[in-house]
Amino acid sequence: MTTDERTEPAGGLRERKKRRTRDALLRAALLLFISQGYERTTVDEITDAVDVSQRTFFRYFANKEEVAFAVQDLVESHFFAELEARPAAEDPFAAMRGAVLAAWDSIEEALCDVVPVDLYMRSYRLIECTPALLAVHLRRSTDMEERVARLVADREGLDVDADPRPRVAVAAFSGVMRVTGRLWGQGKDPSVAAIRRMTEAYLDQIGPALAADWRGAPAACRA
Repeated sequence: MTTDERTEPAGGLRERKKRRTRDALLRAALLLFISQGYERTTVDEITDAVDVSQRTFFRYFANKEEVAFAVQDLVESHFFAELEARPAAEDPFAAMRGAVLAAWDSIEEALCDVVPVDLYMRSYRLIECTPALLAVHLRRSTDMEERVARLVADREGLDVDADPRPRVAVAAFSGVMRVTGRLWGQGKDPSVAAIRRMTEAYLDQIGPALAADWRGAPAACRA
């Protein structure tokens, strides 16, 4: 036991131990999912890797699906916080673009206390190539779109249920994010820098893609 642990109140020490156990289960699960596949991994294998009981696992996670998306929850919350912090004068697309790029720029810092960023990136790729997880991811994305649309509407002083523009803008933005996630997952470079470059390049095509004339040469999009 460290000096800090000896002087820490009992309740705080218990919470730290709980967080360590949860994070250890999360890391073990993601490593197993990546090495042998999500569907082939059992809860017993996850708990054996951490040397805890099944009861302990279910104290922190309802099932394998929840643990598979636990870090994604953090990433989505990180993006949402960045969006909330964008300058009020920015238009909706500029705010969403700035938020997602800022989130990628600070993703390592946001996750460092829970999992290494490279483990998250590998688990993100796993989601993109595992049909059962991808279906859940798309369902979750719909919920996230609604949350973002309501924030955009609030920023603009609009009633999201009376004015369709916030949901339309977020749908376009989210569509680009799904495309870049899929293409990045199929590529050879699994780095944060690669998905950030692709995200920026593809978001910059929203305006030209919505233009009336598509007959000119498209702007370059590099992954």
